[in-house]
Amino acid sequence: MLTVNPATIKTSDLHAYMLAAIAPRPIAFASTVDAAGKPNLSPFSFFNAFGSKPPVLVFSPARRVRDNTTKHTLQNVLATKEVVINVVNYAMVQQQSLASTEYEAGVNEFIKAGLTPVASELVKPFRVKESPVQMECKVLDVIETGNQGGAGNLIVCEIMLMHINETILDVNQKIDPYKIDLVARLGGDWYCRASGNALFEVAKPLTTKGMGIDQLPEQIRNSQILTGNDLGKLGNTEHIPTTDEIKMFEQENEGILLKQQLQQVAGNKDAQHRMAQSLLQNGKVKQAWFVLMMHN
Repeated sequence: MLTVNPATIKTSDLHAYMLAAIAPRPIAFASTVDAAGKPNLSPFSFFNAFGSKPPVLVFSPARRVRDNTTKHTLQNVLATKEVVINVVNYAMVQQQSLASTEYEAGVNEFIKAGLTPVASELVKPFRVKESPVQMECKVLDVIETGNQGGAGNLIVCEIMLMHINETILDVNQKIDPYKIDLVARLGGDWYCRASGNALFEVAKPLTTKGMGIDQLPEQIRNSQILTGNDLGKLGNTEHIPTTDEIKMFEQENEGILLKQQLQQVAGNKDAQHRMAQSLLQNGKVKQAWFVLMMHN
């Protein structure tokens, strides 16, 4: 295993390792104005949410590694204490990248990137019309993590107003992850798109207490077929199905069909586990348990 010591590696190389390993990262497309009211727009992937009451966001315009200078966004935030954070989806990712160009002070990245400025209601910086979610924020604090090239400047801001494009909402007025079609940053020139087969669900153990992988039967826990993810799904259930529960499932139509399929691979433990794995991959945990326990 490669071991990297931050004290002995070039900052630029460490930076590259960090960005490639700590990913994907959401993008804060930050809109600011300078003291004279001139707009600036720039993306930052050192960004996330850190609370909902109050609703706090933090992003970090780092000091440039090559010459230890600071970015216009940081300068503007220090002068005005306001910022609009716009999220970035696939439809605008190329324009977002263009806006990251290090233009001279006073150059309007809205114009350069072909994006539409929309007046905010509570703060001076403009919102990005093309962004599906725009958050007007006041800056609570700016925390310097160092004074050398590569050091971060944590801009802690509170959401005052959030604007959500209704086209990305589902029937319950919640944000639909497929409709919002977000993108995120990785290392180098790489991005990822949160859509299609890249999206998947993992049941949160909030209302139930999973028994844990350590409680699974040994032949399941030590399976040569089932992966750690497969075992995690099984361990997230509260208990191993009882004999009565299995008998009841056998009377159901799906249980009858699965029992017939199991009879075709009777005595083949690997085939049995592959059946269960296929069910787990399709979110059918109850059915997978049935398949695993039939001949155990």
